[in-house]
Amino acid sequence: MDSQGEMPSPTDSMEEKLLFLQENLSNFVKQYSLPIIESALVISKYINILLNELEKKAIFENETLPVEITDPWTITGDTKIPKIEDFPLNKLMQNIDEDRMDIFDTIIRTIINGSEIPFVNAIMLLRDWERVIRTQLAKSTSPGHLFSPLELEENF
Repeated sequence: MDSQGEMPSPTDSMEEKLLFLQENLSNFVKQYSLPIIESALVISKYINILLNELEKKAIFENETLPVEITDPWTITGDTKIPKIEDFPLNKLMQNIDEDRMDIFDTIIRTIINGSEIPFVNAIMLLRDWERVIRTQLAKSTSPGHLFSPLELEENF
């Protein structure tokens, strides 16, 4: 969907496709105050799906994927990484909104598939999202913080 609400066609430029995906993800996160934990779960899911497919292709072609694709990007700032035992995982998972996550999931899947965005390009965009999410997760001091809305910079 471009500014008139139409999804980019496979013949549109890669920049237009990625911008469309970025705008739709950002708009959804802001409109629905998508919590950090829900954002993290969906973005992580898609990175893993796309990376798995790229790794299969790389093995078939006897190629090696660059670390910018395979590994999470480093986060900056003064952050301490909380230990998983600091957060009651069962309680966290009981409080997520699966319907909201399904919508976010559908936005990603529909735009990537409908616009025919190559997996490498999609992963690079999602790695940037992952970096923002990981930075905010690293600043979490309590389980409740994980349900704070994901904060995006003005021009993200």
